[in-house]
Amino acid sequence: MSTLDFTSARERVAARLSARSTSLQTSLSAQHHAHASNPLITRLPTPLRTLALSTLSTWDLISTPFGTRPSFRVSQVDASLLDEELLTLLQAQVGDGLKYYGAHLRDEWAAEILLGLRAVLWKLSIWDHDTSYGASLQHLRYVDARHAGAVPRAPSRWQKAGYGLVSVGGRYAWARWENWLAEKEGEEEGGVRGNVRILSKLSSWISTAHSLAAFASFLVFLVNGRYRTLLDRALRLRLAPLAGQVSRQVSFEYLNRQLVWHAFTEFLLFLLPLVGIRRWRRWLSRAWRRAKSLGKPAGDDDDEAESKGELAFLPERTCAICYQDQNPTETEVLAVSSGGVVGSAQTDITNPYETVPCQCIYCFVCIATRLEAEEGEGWPCLRCGVVVKECKPWSGDVVQEVARPKSAKKVSFSDEEDGGRAERSGPPPAEESRQWAQQDGGKKQP
Repeated sequence: MSTLDFTSARERVAARLSARSTSLQTSLSAQHHAHASNPLITRLPTPLRTLALSTLSTWDLISTPFGTRPSFRVSQVDASLLDEELLTLLQAQVGDGLKYYGAHLRDEWAAEILLGLRAVLWKLSIWDHDTSYGASLQHLRYVDARHAGAVPRAPSRWQKAGYGLVSVGGRYAWARWENWLAEKEGEEEGGVRGNVRILSKLSSWISTAHSLAAFASFLVFLVNGRYRTLLDRALRLRLAPLAGQVSRQVSFEYLNRQLVWHAFTEFLLFLLPLVGIRRWRRWLSRAWRRAKSLGKPAGDDDDEAESKGELAFLPERTCAICYQDQNPTETEVLAVSSGGVVGSAQTDITNPYETVPCQCIYCFVCIATRLEAEEGEGWPCLRCGVVVKECKPWSGDVVQEVARPKSAKKVSFSDEEDGGRAERSGPPPAEESRQWAQQDGGKKQP
């Protein structure tokens, strides 16, 4: 399409919109004159007649089929749902970040978190670009409904400021008010509890009235598609399409991206076990060590440092593989300074096996799993850095019995210092004990 044709098309669209607006105003004026000449209304007193005319005019304006041009009611409702979903996702992420500083922070400061998130979203979307994130995804933006021209006018600063004050500050104040009432209702003081009960009933009545008004406003919105919420109706803000011609087709661009990403991740999860990441990582580590050894000066004395593994600092009773699995990102400095899990029951060696040839000790399950995963190509020991290909049971705790020669030493009693054998006179000790027992028994008989 040439520039001339495009300009003429825009002129025809603007003329059509202007004719539609003129016909709408003419229709409303004719209906107003018809109501004013109605004999039932003219017989009413002046205050009632004015009220009746105002009511009928409002009803005619509501019932007109010309709302937003075009009146995409579904897109406007979807925009509000997308905004709420975005706020929920951000709140969940902030809560996940705060749980590392204390699980109570997310619950105690929930209202303040929502206040900050709503304020940031309002500043970056409505205040700066006259549209919310959900409305921009639906190709909609806020316009000033007080301007009845063919070209929509951007909302004024006080309209956007009022929107932020009510939607951000008003919601926070109401949430804090309800929390305060809930806390005070649990108190046992009689006077305070009676006042709180009155305030609670008043708040419940206000909440019910707001819900009914919001429901009525939404029904009117379904008729003419002008104002989506009570706040939009009060501030004279409505959502209008970004361009004059907007397609009613639903865009599946984001859904297609999500499906492609899910398919790609599932493909990687299926492919990675077949590729063998451990083997590639081992090849890269070997190539890196060879490159370091080639680039190392000949007179460098770092053989002792290179002969040690990355977990050589661990005590002997700690399994280095268990420690690495539970502390994948900790370093030696962190483990020594903070203690880590060194020496805990979770990392102690169970069923010890020693590697061949370095004789470092690991759990049987740990070392067997690592050696099986390497497929016979060797596994670098975490304690000494030696490539290990096999293991065997640890014999360090087996006590071997040592054969001792029989001793010919005899024990004898001697009463003399010269070492002569003593010949004890009298009966042996057993016979002497028997005689004493018989004497005691004779004394007890009468």
